[in-house]
Amino acid sequence: MKVVSVLFNLAISLVIASLSCAMPSFHEVKDSYKKSDAILLDRHGKVLHELRVDPKGRRLAWTRLKSVSPALIKAIIHSEDKRFYEHNGVDWKAAGSAFLKNLFSENQRGASTISMQIAAILDKNLRSKNSRRSFRQKWNQINAAKELEKLWIKEEIIEAYLNLITFRGELQGISSASRGLFDKEPGGLNEEESLILAALIRAPNASIEDIAKRACVLSSSLDSGIRCDDIISSAKKNLTKTYSVRQAAALAPHAAHILLKNKKKSVVSTLDMDLQRFVSETLNHHLISVKRQNVNNGAALVVENKTGDILAYVANSGLPENSRHVDGIIAKRQAGSTLKPFLYAVAFEKKLLTAASILSDSPLDVPTEFGIYKPENYEKNFRGKVTARTALGSSLNIPAVRTLDLIGVDAFVHKLVFLGFGRLKEENFYGLSVALGSADVSLYELVNAYRSLANNGVSGSLRMSFNEKNNFDKQVITGEAAFIISDILSDREARSATFDLENPLSTRFRTAVKTGTSKDMRDNWCVGYSDKYTVGVWVGNFTGEPMWNVSGITGAAPVWLDTMNYLHKTGSGEKIRPPDGLVAKKIRFEDKIEPERTEWFIKGTEPADITAGDRVYSLRSSMPGAKIIYPAEGTVIALDPDIPEEQQLVIFESENSGIAVKWVLNNKPLDSETNIVSWKPQAGSYKISIVDMNNKMIDSVKFQVRGN
Repeated sequence: MKVVSVLFNLAISLVIASLSCAMPSFHEVKDSYKKSDAILLDRHGKVLHELRVDPKGRRLAWTRLKSVSPALIKAIIHSEDKRFYEHNGVDWKAAGSAFLKNLFSENQRGASTISMQIAAILDKNLRSKNSRRSFRQKWNQINAAKELEKLWIKEEIIEAYLNLITFRGELQGISSASRGLFDKEPGGLNEEESLILAALIRAPNASIEDIAKRACVLSSSLDSGIRCDDIISSAKKNLTKTYSVRQAAALAPHAAHILLKNKKKSVVSTLDMDLQRFVSETLNHHLISVKRQNVNNGAALVVENKTGDILAYVANSGLPENSRHVDGIIAKRQAGSTLKPFLYAVAFEKKLLTAASILSDSPLDVPTEFGIYKPENYEKNFRGKVTARTALGSSLNIPAVRTLDLIGVDAFVHKLVFLGFGRLKEENFYGLSVALGSADVSLYELVNAYRSLANNGVSGSLRMSFNEKNNFDKQVITGEAAFIISDILSDREARSATFDLENPLSTRFRTAVKTGTSKDMRDNWCVGYSDKYTVGVWVGNFTGEPMWNVSGITGAAPVWLDTMNYLHKTGSGEKIRPPDGLVAKKIRFEDKIEPERTEWFIKGTEPADITAGDRVYSLRSSMPGAKIIYPAEGTVIALDPDIPEEQQLVIFESENSGIAVKWVLNNKPLDSETNIVSWKPQAGSYKISIVDMNNKMIDSVKFQVRGN
């Protein structure tokens, strides 16, 4: 009765097992397959970059059977399942042979077919425990394999097997094994490599000697003609080194790290693969040409003006290798002269200057609490009287400092913040040096700020994925000021005083562009735009080391020019229309400091006649016959503790030129329209100004009041 009970229970178990072996379809398995890499696609659906996001295993894209070397398929079938194409899931002949051998041998050997192995991979309940399967597990595996053979064709079974098995370490699937161990695609595997991979299947992490021995036996069994010594040599060469799975696409590593977050398997970006490759190769090539000048790193950003779509994001190019993770597009560096367009934009907006205003490019000593500040031009020379157009176009430093003093450091810094430059320090931190780019900015911020100039002063966010919004939400510069700045930055004549007429900033089509070099030649920038695109390039060293004899023309500009030419190879774009608030007027200059020309003016700022008067805007004088007499620039006033507080007064005085003026202290008007006004002092830093009845600044000075 006991034997009958055992047989009855066994039969019941087998029936239950038979009912629980339903297998998924081939397409369900293939569709549920997950790579360890996420894919970044460009705007046209092309693969830009593969980025590993799963640390548990290395699985690449599913490989079709027709893309696998026939030599490998032959070796694996011969090694794992000789009668694969003859049985229906179970090789009873092999199972019987294994059973008899196991009776008389301590080395137990199984007879699992490829179909049975697939069944165990798909159903974790069929996997062995403690290296042995129970009788019930084995029976379930047999039934699952038979079920699989009913649902799948042989080609689907071997294809799934090649993609699901582990070959060595974390290398899962034939694609990762082939690329990781032999640096080639599965279709390119030769017989020698195929024998080694087939030998890995039974014991993926066995010693190299055992694997080579097994591969040699397999070679002999197949009568392949491959010498065993060659197999051993290949195994030692390829299995001892640290494997590296070469990415099929690796054009945008930093963009991939930004976009492929939160377990995303693929993202369609706004990038253009062909442009991304071109910019990267161009930047690399240029860095090689200037390497002798200690230029090792670079970054470039290309943006579509109307949409804010980022078309190329090359965040790091060059050496050293240990800095490859640095994102040069968001890294903060000193801006150099690239902020000057926004400085003059403020002066134009406030109607303190026009493009025809005359500035003094002459030696300048500015007293500060730290000593005398002496700005210099890049070429260490002075040009005397120049127009604002020439001062900006030729990037002259001293006129820029005079302009900053005219508008005020606080107004300029506030404008930069409004434009989107983040993490700027308080105005008092910079002083007048901010006119020459002492503020730290990123290439990302610079490109978007210049893009606002291209878009008539309207700013909006950039985006690198179509899932992001790209709002145009604020007017950061008036359309009139933006047009005049763009007109100056596109003026080859205005640029020629410093850069000559022919240089890498000159294009066959209309572009507005500005270069910049930071203190000690540590950073070099070139940012500019056409009607369609804005391109920004930075070169330097991520370590902060200075470059050697590199200017804006020789540093970043050549990459900018090549990129602009590539973008406009099919056309030069649309003609720019001036805003309604501008007027064009022909002018000539006294003393013929510059040639006669037609100039753009914001309505109300144009001169009354054709001759532009000899107004020289200097640090202490912006209008002839009207200036502040007291206090002098840099005056320090000390409060006297022995004098009653209510009796301490400071007298502000301006020249009595017959011009009605109003006084403004730290941007707050004082109740006086005379040339003399008294003020009760308090400790602090101050800027006192006189303005006309239209609130146009005439003169200003800075002073300090110190307490007890």
